[in-house]
Amino acid sequence: MGQQKQRNRRWVLASRPHGAPVPENFRLEEDDVATPGEGQVLLRTVYLSLDPYMRGRMSDEPSYSPPVDIGGVMVGGTVSRVVESNHPDYQPGDWVLGYSGWQDYDISSGDELVKLGDHPQNPSWSLGVLGMPGFTAYMGLLDIGQPKEG
Repeated sequence: MGQQKQRNRRWVLASRPHGAPVPENFRLEEDDVATPGEGQVLLRTVYLSLDPYMRGRMSDEPSYSPPVDIGGVMVGGTVSRVVESNHPDYQPGDWVLGYSGWQDYDISSGDELVKLGDHPQNPSWSLGVLGMPGFTAYMGLLDIGQPKEG
């Protein structure tokens, strides 16, 4: 009996929300997991960060960041494990921070990945207090709060 191919579940933007997003704005799709090419890695998402900026990416209004295409995988920061590698800098089992979005698996060239070390104690922290949301809060505190001694 042959080995069954892994499946990738991904949430795509089905339509642009008007007001608060509703379930009908998204669609769950499933397909075979792709095989990484030369210089690529296959990632399995372990943690996904759901952040306020995602609402802006669902809109096609002008913004600091481009919109998600209709039918495109929803964006999002992820902590993933390398499953398979054809890249000299990554080995199976490596923990990485990236932007695989709302899906179980992703193929990456490695350019946008950040290694999290061999045995990170709390890898999800890279998406929160030690990641973009934490940095945003820190910069807001410095810029808006302007803390002073005493």
